[in-house]
Amino acid sequence: MAKSATSIETIATSCVAGRLRLLNRVVTNTYDDAMRPLGLKLTQFIILSVTARLGVARPSDVCKSLELDASTLSRTVERMVAKGWLEIMPDEDGRSHPFRLTEAGKRLMQQAIPAWEQAQTQAKTILGDEGLKLLDGAIHRIKSLNSPR
Repeated sequence: MAKSATSIETIATSCVAGRLRLLNRVVTNTYDDAMRPLGLKLTQFIILSVTARLGVARPSDVCKSLELDASTLSRTVERMVAKGWLEIMPDEDGRSHPFRLTEAGKRLMQQAIPAWEQAQTQAKTILGDEGLKLLDGAIHRIKSLNSPR
């Protein structure tokens, strides 16, 4: 078996996935800290915002929009229904479980916007102008690679 030229030091300091996970934790914690007084996490706020935009959200549409797997979305939606922020809507075929914001969910969204704005400003400071440009470019590449041709 040939010995790899890659050192543990190289892996520990330059792994793309590891560095992205670190950045993700720092930025996510910024938003979670801002929203904590409302009892809300960033993941929930994003689902609320996508649902608000869609009106009635079909799980498959939300999963596609957020690159989430169905089981993760289902667990999160269940918790949000239990908190009274979302309600499950009847569906013709009975297989899908579309959902929408409740009045409490709409109020929570309005209350959370200032916290989101605060966190957004902090996240932009963390990334800086160059980091934001790189992020936008990476997202654009991902979407173009995943879009049907």
